[in-house]
Amino acid sequence: MNLFSRLTVVLCCLFIFSSSFAQTFNIKDYGALSDGKTVNTAAIQKAIDACYQNGGGRVYVPAGVFITGTFHLKSNMDLYLENGAVLFGSPNLQDYESYTKPDYGLNYYGILYTVDAENVSISGAGTIDGNNKVFFDFDKAKKIDANGTRFTRQKENYRHVESGIGDGPVVPKDRPRQMVIFSDCKHVQLRDISLLNSPFWTLHFADCDDVSVTGIRLWSGILVPNADGIDVTSCSNVVIANCDIRSGDDALVFVGYDHHFEIPGFKGLRHLSENITVTNCNLQSYSSGIRIGFLDQNTVRNVHISHCNITNSSRGIGIFLRDQGSLENITFSDITIETHLHTGDWWGNGEPIHISAVRGKENVKMGVIKNVEFNNITCIGENGILLYGSDESAIQDVRFNHVSMELVNSKLNGVMGGNIDLRGCLYEKEQLFESNIPGLLAHYVNGLTLNDFKLTWDNTIDQPYFTNGIEVNNFKDLKIVDFKGTSSPSNKNLPVILLKDGSGAVIGSNASISKQNVDGFEKIK
Repeated sequence: MNLFSRLTVVLCCLFIFSSSFAQTFNIKDYGALSDGKTVNTAAIQKAIDACYQNGGGRVYVPAGVFITGTFHLKSNMDLYLENGAVLFGSPNLQDYESYTKPDYGLNYYGILYTVDAENVSISGAGTIDGNNKVFFDFDKAKKIDANGTRFTRQKENYRHVESGIGDGPVVPKDRPRQMVIFSDCKHVQLRDISLLNSPFWTLHFADCDDVSVTGIRLWSGILVPNADGIDVTSCSNVVIANCDIRSGDDALVFVGYDHHFEIPGFKGLRHLSENITVTNCNLQSYSSGIRIGFLDQNTVRNVHISHCNITNSSRGIGIFLRDQGSLENITFSDITIETHLHTGDWWGNGEPIHISAVRGKENVKMGVIKNVEFNNITCIGENGILLYGSDESAIQDVRFNHVSMELVNSKLNGVMGGNIDLRGCLYEKEQLFESNIPGLLAHYVNGLTLNDFKLTWDNTIDQPYFTNGIEVNNFKDLKIVDFKGTSSPSNKNLPVILLKDGSGAVIGSNASISKQNVDGFEKIK
């Protein structure tokens, strides 16, 4: 390249660099003060409006702590948070925009609520902080109602805490809702920022298309109820990568909401969620590390999650069908899961993998969970793997390839162990109830394949409710190939594999097998 060509390239780069900052709107130029007492909502919104009216650009938040209520981004802009910049949630609920929701009364939006925007982003090394310390009583724990524990093994002693608040969750006061919302938006990006101390869901995408979240730190507070990490409802074409998410409630949520359930202002154009990729994330939650599906549900499909770590969670991966719609074409690859029992009113009972399809609403036709695959998964948990379908919605075509499960002892077995948690279902007896715990329990599953499944037990386990290695009942077309494992140390004489009420079983294992009312059984080498 000659000198003239090099000079041309340099000048072009300088022009592009300078142009990218030509449209910068510093919130301080519109009256924002980082004095620890000024509420800067109006000043921030003025900077945003000026950016929008001038064709877009960058809204710049310099270093400093800026107290704010609810503001709204608009199309063609980047909210840039400088290193050391903090948008700090006001402690006063009146500084947040309010709305009335049927059956819920008066509510408040969080810090940032963006609707009908395109080409919008939040970036930089700064922070959005929801100031949740003022919206909770951190000296009190929210407990499960005694009526909700009457079918558990421990009855009123279920999840009993000797002193203090245990694992929470702490008790909420009146509080803002979702801290950051994007609704009916296209081409949305979040990069590198920190989202901290949310009083409710932290980051919510509703009815959006083309969403990218990369490199963020999201710590909502591990003791805080309802403080989900990222909730994706009825969105298409979503990528979440290289994030550190630590939340009290579910770290990642993917649902396809039926929009009568949504808050005012949500148009509900898409209904389903599809084409979702998650990779290279660290997740922690006192509920589910990853949750897919639930109530008021439409279809979620084409979800691919890989190279993630789920640690110290009440439940690792949870797929829940309680309503109409389907949950389908879902893969998990190269994931490490570590789960524990936790006290308090958290959902989940230590299962590394939980898939359930039970009725949650009357007068709807139940959907189906189908085509789910787990590849190269390592599980360490204080409860077994649970696949729990129902006679009206059997789980279909689930494949475990190269999966290991280590079931370890827990100091909380006395107050929590030996139960199944299906909360969110319609019938009270199915919500929290006493059960034997095999290493893997499959109930109403058609087309289950276990290929290279390894099960190990902590030798100190002595609770009698830990039973077989694998139990499968009410099934069709079961295949178990290259299984290595035993029954529980507390029940060594039980058959390792227990099959009941099914048809079509192909087993390639030297483990002991018990069959009860099974048609079409074949044992292969």
